[in-house]
Amino acid sequence: MDERPDWEPVRALERRVLRGGARLELTDDVRALLLRTAEEVAIRDADAALSTEAGALALLREAVRRISDGSNRLTEALHWMYRHQDAGNYDGARKLMRDLLTVEVVPLYREIAQDQLDDMADKP
Repeated sequence: MDERPDWEPVRALERRVLRGGARLELTDDVRALLLRTAEEVAIRDADAALSTEAGALALLREAVRRISDGSNRLTEALHWMYRHQDAGNYDGARKLMRDLLTVEVVPLYREIAQDQLDDMADKP
């Protein structure tokens, strides 16, 4: 992934619509934001979801959930990976990254986990 995604616009939309109760207006800009974000978090068939307001809301919820859940999983796995590394337990550290890769779908978070795993390739 050459460029890091900017998820602040979709988070702002989520705050305004899902938490704030504003109506989701499917403007061209909102559609483009949702389509881009769906691609960035590995949601397929986003076009179909945008055919209705209910589908667009579900797409928004799922995109934000993937961003948040993936971030939490990655942060926790990295925390424990570093603790294992500090203790010299590289097998345990590698296992954490492999386990994360089995469940994570967001490409950015997968890339970070794989980079960590690759960085441990020469460790005992």
